[in-house]
Order: sequence, then C-alpha cells, then structure tokens
Amino acid sequence: MTAYTPYQAEASQGTLQLIYEFQTMISRLTGMEVANASVYDGASALAEAMLMAVRANKKNKSRRILVAGNLNPRYLKACEAIVRHQGLVLSSIAIDSETGCTSMPVEDLADAAALVVAYPNFFGGLDAVNELCDAASSAGALVIGVVNPTAMALLTPPGSWGSEGADIVVGDGQPLGIPLASGGPYLGFMCCKKAIVRQMPGRIIGRTEDSEGATGFALTLQAREQHIRRGKATSNICTNQGLLVTAATLYMSLLGSEGLRQVAIASHDGLNRLRERLAGIGIAPKFQGPAFHEQVFELPVAAETMVKTLMRDGVLPGLNLDFLGDGYRNALLINVTETKTSEDLDLLVSKMHLAIREEAA
Repeated sequence: MTAYTPYQAEASQGTLQLIYEFQTMISRLTGMEVANASVYDGASALAEAMLMAVRANKKNKSRRILVAGNLNPRYLKACEAIVRHQGLVLSSIAIDSETGCTSMPVEDLADAAALVVAYPNFFGGLDAVNELCDAASSAGALVIGVVNPTAMALLTPPGSWGSEGADIVVGDGQPLGIPLASGGPYLGFMCCKKAIVRQMPGRIIGRTEDSEGATGFALTLQAREQHIRRGKATSNICTNQGLLVTAATLYMSLLGSEGLRQVAIASHDGLNRLRERLAGIGIAPKFQGPAFHEQVFELPVAAETMVKTLMRDGVLPGLNLDFLGDGYRNALLINVTETKTSEDLDLLVSKMHLAIREEAA
C-alpha cells in the first residue's frame, strides 16, 4: 500500500473495497450523501471545497467565500495560498468576543458563493450551525462545514444542519486512530450532496457487478487531469493517502458507531473534569458557552511562559495563542482526548499551578 494512485485500479480489488468502506463510513458519520478519498489533509480539503463551491453554485455567480473568523488560522493560511491565484476572494466574518462564535446575523451572504463554518470551531466552541446554514441557503450561498470526525459521533452531523443541511463537508481524519507523528502525514476527507457530486475533485469508488454477477469495485467518477481533458478537470490531485485511509477504516470498523460515541463522550467528559480542576486554581475559560473537547483558558501569566516552563518537565500544556494578536497573550488552547486519564489531568493542573506560583514569586 503506497500513497500513489493505482493506475490499473480495478486490478486492486482489496484497495478499492477498503476505500469504498471508508467512503461509506465517512458519509454516515457526517450525514452526507457522497464521500471521496483523495485529499491530503483537512486544510487542502477545505481549499478544494472552496473551489468546488464556486463551480457548483449556479445561483450566486460569485468568487467570494465568507469564512467564519473562528476557523483554524492555519487552515485559512493554506487556503489563501491555494486559491488566491484562481481569483477567489476570502472574507472573514467577525466573532462574538464573549463566546468566540460567529456573530449573528451574518451580513453580505447574498454576494457570496459559499459560507465556511467550523464545528467545533478553532476555539473549541459550537457555533449556531442550524441558523447559519439556513441563512446561507436563503441567500443562495452554499455551506461548507469543517468538522472534527470524532465530534460527529456526538454532535449534530452537517447533513442535518438547518432545513437543508450543509452542501460540502471536509475535515482531517487524524483523530481516527492516526498517530500525530511529528506533524503528519494525515488524511483529508471530503463529502457533498449528490446533486453537486460531479464538481467533487478526486476519486469516488463504487460497487457494481461483473458479467457473471459477482460483486466488484471500480472507479466511478474520475475528475482528475490524468483521466479527462486537462481543461475539464476539477483538480490535479494525483496521490491519495491510502495507507492512512486503511488505518482510519480499521479504527472505525473496530470501534463501530457506539465505540466512536463513547470515545467522543470520554473526550468531552475529560474537558469538563479539566475545567473543574483549573477553576480550583483560578483559571477560567476565555470564551463562554458549550465546547466539545478543547477550550481556550485565560491564564494569570503569559501563555508562552506557561508552555516553556512545563515543557522543561516534559509536559505540553496546550497551544499558545499569542500569535493571534492583541487579547491572546495569556490565552492557552487545551485539548483533552479520550487517552487522557485523571492522573494526566492532575499532573497538568499541578504543574500549571506551580508555574503560576513561580512566576508570581
């Protein structure tokens, strides 16, 4: 199993069946009709979704994309690098300073090809996706959801947002049993409504029957420049994350629907326990409102100082958000997964408490 696309794909029935199963699982997890298996990671999947939305939106002939201000800033940076030379304009939407969520109502939707919504958002919060989805649909803008696949086992899937659901859904499959591995490689996933599937980049595997009635798997829609005329291609993606798709498919198969739900619940409960422990040493969330398994905490010391101090003891407390500018000098984004025990949380809180006392002294 390599990262490169098989050129005689139908000869690789095992590979095709596995990708078909992956597509099926991701579609069910997100509540969407179609999924592919050809994008590198969550950020590049989002860039492809933006380009796809411009092609697919027949109502708003716009090249402008509205992006929630609480989208992962690294995703936004990657998207800008990819789409800026193709004439797309990305406009950021303001967020509420109290909740960290998208401000309502959203303005200028009528002049946008699509609205990008992160769920959960970069700060860990949960935006009003039903209202956002309905507002965008009413204005003729497509909705692109950027989701955490683990969260989808517990939260409302994007296919059920509002009255019509999201149009395109992307994310990173790293939470599905993929080790962090010093930054990658990861796998992106991409889903959409069946009505716009012909604008989806990459490959889609379908199940069929051969001349003797035996089940077989084949490439159904092939929109890459290697398969059709270059000028008609939706993407020039030529590789796929086959090995990581294999790992993610095995992970989802072993856990099943209930297992994924228990992982999500354990992660959410872990964040709740951490929040209670941090409150005991005077640390509270920066933003109010519900969260899934990560949250921004306002520290009494600079977040950079906290990270450096704890790293000396081999503890990575979270992500220093100082790079976001004014108002985030003391902001630390902390994520709690199902792998973290009560002992892990106690260690983190005790180390943070000690670091605060040392800085005060």
